[in-house]
Amino acid sequence: MVSDTQELPETGEIVIATVTKISDHGAYVTLDEYNKIQGFLHVSEIAPGWVRKVNKYVREGEKKVLLVKKVERGRKEIDLSLKQISKDQRKKKLLDVKRFEKEQGILKNIQEKSKLTTKQIEDLEDKFLSKYDSVYDAMLNIAIKGSGEIEDLKLQKKVITTIEDICSKMKLPSVELRGILEISNNQSNGVELIQKTLKDAENTEDAKIEITYLGAPKYRLSLVSQDFKTAEKSLKPILEKIEKNVKKQSGVYNFTREESIKTGEG
Repeated sequence: MVSDTQELPETGEIVIATVTKISDHGAYVTLDEYNKIQGFLHVSEIAPGWVRKVNKYVREGEKKVLLVKKVERGRKEIDLSLKQISKDQRKKKLLDVKRFEKEQGILKNIQEKSKLTTKQIEDLEDKFLSKYDSVYDAMLNIAIKGSGEIEDLKLQKKVITTIEDICSKMKLPSVELRGILEISNNQSNGVELIQKTLKDAENTEDAKIEITYLGAPKYRLSLVSQDFKTAEKSLKPILEKIEKNVKKQSGVYNFTREESIKTGEG
């Protein structure tokens, strides 16, 4: 039963549902993220082609990723589809749910260890979300860059200590971008100029940079960051800075990308 104040999903939204009852015409489900309100998966939306037996595709108690086809508040109906969900959409939704559950676990852990009230932990979540896309992103940034990252959030000392403790145990996801720098400089102090340029490039806060000498004129640049998007964003200005400095000194610059590596999982 859908009440007038009940929050409803949007048409086109992807939801997680639990199958509660199967009939010849389809399956009744409850929506996990919407306070277990009921929806209906019509037999025509279960699979492409003719579905002879509904229970061949869905079973009672099973969780399914479904697409919201139609929401009628007046008639209190939510129509859903299984056949219109792609493999990638299903995978992404399940990952989102897993991430959400992980975040709730983190907040519960902070609440218990810091002895916070429900109101205080909700305030903390709001503070995280005012600065980061998610609680997980906040914890990831603190784990990588230290608790100075959240100094501006003005948290209690006991909360910061708890967060630091949890972050120290987090297994960080990371990716590595690699490439070969070819740099030469014919000036008498060319080697020193190149070394200074590379040393400056290693001093960046957004990612971990390592430049190793392979034998003149080649150097390997390795950049480790939390994900490919952040890594690419960090790499661009670093390479631009190196190129600018080398060319300012009338040197020769070239960068060749090597295969990127995923080095860890969160």
